[in-house]
Amino acid sequence: MEEAVIEKKGNFITQSVSSLGELIIGGIGDLGEMSSFIWTSLAWITRPPFRFKEILEQIEFVGNKSVFIICLSSLFTGMVFALQTYSAFHMVNSDTLIGPTVALALTRELGPVLTGIIVAGRAGAAMSAQLGTMRVTEQIDALEVMGVNPKQFLVMPRIVACVIAMPLLAAVFDFVGNIGSYFLSTRLLNIDAATYLAKIDFFTRPKDILQGLIKAAVFGFIFSTIGTHKGFGTTNGARGVGIATNETVVLSSILILVSDYFLSAIIKMILY
Repeated sequence: MEEAVIEKKGNFITQSVSSLGELIIGGIGDLGEMSSFIWTSLAWITRPPFRFKEILEQIEFVGNKSVFIICLSSLFTGMVFALQTYSAFHMVNSDTLIGPTVALALTRELGPVLTGIIVAGRAGAAMSAQLGTMRVTEQIDALEVMGVNPKQFLVMPRIVACVIAMPLLAAVFDFVGNIGSYFLSTRLLNIDAATYLAKIDFFTRPKDILQGLIKAAVFGFIFSTIGTHKGFGTTNGARGVGIATNETVVLSSILILVSDYFLSAIIKMILY
């Protein structure tokens, strides 16, 4: 009886170690494949023919078509953050610090992070679905037959467009969020408008805004590479397209949140 229990435990440990090893090896393999995909895609940026039209189309898709949802989200984010901040600052008679607190939170963290997650869920998922559909319907194979490099025509413009559009969207998020905070604070919380603006001007610096814009560009690079890579490698028909889209959203959101910490630490050492 004891030998059977020991053997069962041994099998469990062996299976656990084997599963962990497979997970690690698979992760390293995926990382290497992703790195190769990114390198070969970005290598086409400086090589003709230059795809300016495709880049502009993707900027319009990622940027213009995300403006409404970004404005709506940022407006209420700024308002609710100001409201919650007021609850704490009012207890210590520091109501005038609501403005710079909200401004710094939006420009440094909330603006780029929420913009990245929102746009990754909209544009990143769409990229994965578009390229995945093209892969399973053999449209990408048709491009190769016609002598068109699919990574230059499909992948590179999307990555470049996201890196360009994301800082612009983050700037819109910061501006609209601060507008929402301003009107809530001055109209509903009875904070003096001149004092509110003066405090923001005193505490907020250009490097705070720059920090958020740099983060937004990096987040755009993250979700665009994940979305294009997942879509480019789609298999198993419509089911594979759904799986690739889901993995793009989940993985992009996780990596945006994780990379935000490391970016904050690196930028703090450089700018502050």
